[in-house]
Amino acid sequence: MDLIDRKLLNLIQSKFPMVERPYLELAGELETEEAEVISRLDDLKRQNVVRQISAIFDTRRLGYKTTLVAFAYEPEQLNAGALFINRHPGVSHNYAREGSYYNLWFTLAVPPDGDLQATVEWMAQETGALNYRVMPTIRFFKIGVNFDMVKQQSAAHNYSPDYNSGAGGERTPAPDWNQAQPVSEFDKNVIRELQEDLALIPRPFDAMSERLGLDNARLFALADEYQERKIMRRFSAVLHHRRSGFRSNAMVVWQVPPERAEEVGMTMAQHSAVTHCYERPTFPDWPYSHFSMIHATTQEECEQIAREISDATRITDNLLLYSTREYKKTRVRYFVEDYEEFWENEPELEEALHE
Repeated sequence: MDLIDRKLLNLIQSKFPMVERPYLELAGELETEEAEVISRLDDLKRQNVVRQISAIFDTRRLGYKTTLVAFAYEPEQLNAGALFINRHPGVSHNYAREGSYYNLWFTLAVPPDGDLQATVEWMAQETGALNYRVMPTIRFFKIGVNFDMVKQQSAAHNYSPDYNSGAGGERTPAPDWNQAQPVSEFDKNVIRELQEDLALIPRPFDAMSERLGLDNARLFALADEYQERKIMRRFSAVLHHRRSGFRSNAMVVWQVPPERAEEVGMTMAQHSAVTHCYERPTFPDWPYSHFSMIHATTQEECEQIAREISDATRITDNLLLYSTREYKKTRVRYFVEDYEEFWENEPELEEALHE
């Protein structure tokens, strides 16, 4: 990648322009031509540096149930179990991680009428997992993935859907952080369009608007409305962090005293290298309540960042769980038929596991 590629990636990560000709606007910021921006993005997608350009929605605000799940497998069963779990349409992230008894970690979402616990239990039984833990989010402190491609360092912005930010930078709990918002059938149709990967053509929103029976101005207004209602976080690109140069990532888990849970979480979220920070439940065999995701160019850099967080919080009991294989990373697709098809094909799935 050259400097223009890196500047382009910086622009599309934070807030992709929702305008009639977005690639022309990006070209203006980069002092180049629209056709060149489209060509560069095409190359970056073919290299899998750019995964997707689309809307990012808040799973909980749409009424979906979601959780982080940890499975423990015998080493020889790990790969087959992970590939089976990948088939579920609500699995968006799935990683093999080293550093603890639990060696497969994935996120799972189910529709409003779905059953998270039953789905996890079925997965564990079918794949022969030794043990599992369901770890839903108790509190979000930060969701702000952003990589500065020019400086080659994480530059995650300090955003959390659970807190409101004041003019002076102070943050107070949002009273409706975990409440599903009413979504009409028309809203669902709009969401189905906005969640799909954006076409690399000069006017990529025209076809979306036409299918919805709208003009682009109305489509853009709806996107703004969804962000105000906090059901949509932003419209942006998602990068493949390893292909982008951030080859090391660690999920750092911390044992935090309950009385310090909010204070420590807020402090962790302030570090620019932390892209995600959550509080999750603990268990007798899992005393770690706080999860911070760190992305860096080297493992040594990850370890240095963990030391900085430890110094800032005075929390020393932690584990660094490094990903050893990415089995899946995508965005959850909402209001689609994939979930029904998954369960309809359950016998075929069971058979595939034992192939």
